[in-house]
Amino acid sequence: MKPAPEPAPEQVAEQVAEELAELVEELERPAPVVEGGPAGQVAEYRAGRGRRRATALLGTVSRRLGSGGKAAAKGAAYGSRALADQLMHAAPRIPVRDLATLRAQHPGAADAERLADLLVTGASRASGALGAGVGAAAMLPVPPAMAVEIAAETLAVAAVEIKLIAELHEVYGLAAQGTATQRASAYVAAWANRRGIDATLLVKPAGFAAMALGAEVRQQVRKRLTRSTLRRLPSLIPLLVGAGIGATVNRRDTRKLAREVREDLRRRSAADGGYWGAAAPVLRGETGP
Repeated sequence: MKPAPEPAPEQVAEQVAEELAELVEELERPAPVVEGGPAGQVAEYRAGRGRRRATALLGTVSRRLGSGGKAAAKGAAYGSRALADQLMHAAPRIPVRDLATLRAQHPGAADAERLADLLVTGASRASGALGAGVGAAAMLPVPPAMAVEIAAETLAVAAVEIKLIAELHEVYGLAAQGTATQRASAYVAAWANRRGIDATLLVKPAGFAAMALGAEVRQQVRKRLTRSTLRRLPSLIPLLVGAGIGATVNRRDTRKLAREVREDLRRRSAADGGYWGAAAPVLRGETGP
């Protein structure tokens, strides 16, 4: 039987972008609470469900990458340039919540710092679940195409962290302007540089258009992805590292990134001093003017 033709690179890029967007959105959904169960059991159930969901979705991204041609199937040959192109392609699809949505979903957050804390906790748990999934795969007697698995995890964690950075900008009143592609490019650059978006672009939004296609941004992203991939290589050592350490490394790195970005954003002034109050959730029964 004649083998099925490999999908075109453009088709694979579209499929991976869709899978990454779905993965990031799924990871932010809370698992249902087990009624009547002790708090410890509820926490364990939530963590276990998150790991299973991440592992399943990460597997689909891995298969997409592995089916994207001979270079991708070789794993290691699917290098930083291809990963950077894929991340830039997927970035505009990463779901980012605006401040009004974030405040409505976290009504107990009284100020920006508390809301930012909650977002960082959620993102670090998500990246930890992704690390646990690949770490568990490394424990198997015959691991899968692990280089492709690592590439998929690197992309997925990058997507989680880019979403976090975008939402932190919302929380601190410094959201990017422009089209979806321009905003996504600004947040990808912020992720690569481990800081807030270039402050000059907040007053000159036209600069986002140049950034979206800039070779400098792509070079920064490639370097960051290379470093991220190298940090995940210990997950390939079965029985020594495994899922626990893979999750720990990812959580720690995401928290460190968030700390650096938040420190940068705190030094700036919000574009609109009344942004926080303007995004306050509407209380049930409250009527408009």
